[in-house]
Parts: sequence; structure tokens; C-alpha cells
Amino acid sequence: MIEVSHLRKTFGDFVAVDDVSFSVADGECVGFLGPNGAGKTTTMRVIAGIFPPTQGTVRVGGFDVRREPLSARRVLGYFPENAPFYPEMSVEGYLGFVARAKRIPSGDRPRRVEEAIAACALEEMRHRLVGKLSKGYRQRVGLAQALLGDPRVLVLDEPTSGLDPGQVTGIRELVKSLRGKRTIVFSSHILSEVSQVAQRVVIVNRGKLVAEDSPEGLSRRLAGALPLWLRADTAPEELAVAVGAVRGVQRAEVAEDRVRLVVDDESVVPEVSRAVTSRGWVILELSRETLSLEDIFLRLVGSGSGSVNR
Repeated sequence: MIEVSHLRKTFGDFVAVDDVSFSVADGECVGFLGPNGAGKTTTMRVIAGIFPPTQGTVRVGGFDVRREPLSARRVLGYFPENAPFYPEMSVEGYLGFVARAKRIPSGDRPRRVEEAIAACALEEMRHRLVGKLSKGYRQRVGLAQALLGDPRVLVLDEPTSGLDPGQVTGIRELVKSLRGKRTIVFSSHILSEVSQVAQRVVIVNRGKLVAEDSPEGLSRRLAGALPLWLRADTAPEELAVAVGAVRGVQRAEVAEDRVRLVVDDESVVPEVSRAVTSRGWVILELSRETLSLEDIFLRLVGSGSGSVNR
């Protein structure tokens, strides 16, 4: 649904995005991350058709954003980080204005506006002036305008920016409700939010692609092997000795009432299980250890790269 191939974007002599390639499948929700100045927002603006690519190609719904810009924009809804609003307009009036700007047929506009209002839980706010709304409701209005016209693709830049924890939860649940129904690329400086909503993450730094995978996949790649937690109905010291002798187990260390294992790959896991059960012990826990998205991000881009919002 979204295909970014060897994208390069320059502003004069400044290279904002340098040879970035990734894709987003139909119905997939992908988190887009990067520190300040990484080129993340620039990339999203190219996908949304705001900036033309300097080199490379970007396709949205099969349409080239440079050669077929109108067709690409018709299948895409865009919510910029600092979404423009008209504070003197009501929510309903503003969405009607956006519907006209998007050239939704006049006979279809009322229904489309109602659908967007319902999807973003704005029924009680429809007659309120946008300028009088809380930040959380303004963000909902921004999402509603992006949903107008029933786009197949959503590009959401910092939809939770500046919100309190309760408002963040509301926007997060709204985005989660759209997964599978829309192809979504969204950015957030709250990494825990990305890990709860996105099925996959794309990380850029200094204009280049750093990583692209699920959080779990990135964790395994960074670890260089497969870390596991193991607990059974026996002393952890005895358990560590037993599984430490299994071929493919690199390390077996006692950690309180559990054993932390590092194995070569997933093929070793059944052998570990057999080594435990063959001794008559019952496995109480056998789980993967995963790095948090914060850990992954810092390992990939470095802890000195600033806050995660661009």
C-alpha cells in the first residue's frame, strides 16, 4: 500500500533523507521513529504529497506521488504534527469545509462528516468552536479530518503530541481501532505507545534507515541470540546445570528464582524443554526476554541523540 524506494530529499545542500526504503502492507500499522533531525517528518511529508522527492520513488495505493499526485492524495488521509485549524469554526463546520476542500461530492458530504464525527467520538462537540476545545479534542478533530473521504491510507505525525495521559490513551485506542481497516503510518515521541499500537517499527537516524522490524524481531537481532527465562519446580541452581549442558545453550545463569538462558536460536528451545521434563520437573515458565522499545531505540541511534520526536 505504501512503497518508499531509495528516497532522497534535499533542501539546497542539506540532505534531510538519504536513500531510505521501506514498505507498509495493506492494513498494517507501522510506527515511524527517529530523534530530532532524523528526517522522519520530512519522509512523512513526502509520503503525504507535501514535499516532492528529490530522488527515488514513493507510491501510495499504487500511485506515484510525483507523477500521479492527485490520485495518491485521494487514497490518503494526513494529520500533520501541527495541524491547521480555524478556531472560529465549529467542529461540524470545519469538517464540512475540509470535505469541500477534498472535493467530496456535495450529496455525500453530510454522511462523510457524520462518519468522521462518530469514528472520533465528537458527537457532543460538533457545535463547539474548534478554538474552545481541549488539546485532546483538537487532536480528535485532526484525526477526523484525516478520515474524511474514507482513505485507505493514514499518515499521522505525532497524534498524541502534547496530550495528558488520559488523552493519550484515548487517541491510542482510536488508532488501534483503525488497524486492519486502514494502512497506517504514525509517529510518536512516546515509545511505549508505539509498542502498544504498531505491529512493526521503522527507525531512521540522520536521514538514513537504521532498522525495520517488529519490536520482538529487533530485540532478537540486537541480542545476537535468543534470550529466555526458565522456571521449574526445582532449585534454580540445579535447573541451570541441567539446561546449561544442552547443545546450543550459550549461557545459563541463576536470577533469583529463575534461570536466564541465552540460546543459539529457536531450534534449541524444544531441547531445553526436554532436558527439564525428562528429569520429571514441571516447567512453570519458559518465555522470551525482549528488550523494550526504548532499549532498542537507544542501542540503534545512541543515547545522546536527543528526544524522540522528529
